[in-house]
Amino acid sequence: MSEALPGERIEDKSLGELVALATSNVSDLVRAEIELAKLELKSDAKKAAWGGIMFSVAGLIAGLIVILLSIAAAYGLVAAGIWHWAAFLIVAAAYLLLALLLLLIGWLRIKRIEGAKRSRKSLKDDMTMLRRRGDSDTPALKG
Repeated sequence: MSEALPGERIEDKSLGELVALATSNVSDLVRAEIELAKLELKSDAKKAAWGGIMFSVAGLIAGLIVILLSIAAAYGLVAAGIWHWAAFLIVAAAYLLLALLLLLIGWLRIKRIEGAKRSRKSLKDDMTMLRRRGDSDTPALKG
């Protein structure tokens, strides 16, 4: 009843049958779209997981490279005639200065966060308006 059979004319169906047919077709279409979305999201999730794994491995390798380059820099200073302990201390101090510089830059950026000033003001104004009944001085809400 809710499907048009081959050889059947749509014009011969009643309004109720046409509505049922349209509803059925829309339902089938929605189900098919949901199934397609599920398949696409599943595929995208797998790709994202593999991408995350690759980024993690790349980060680990980059960390190892920094360690090896740090050791190489310290031994380069030793080759230049600096004591071993002093060479490694110089490399460590360079990293300490870099870390302090990055902390300062990060702190300055966070300090500039405004904290949604306009939203807070708008919310405060809305609450003030709700506490008043129109133009009268009688509070509508007590808070």
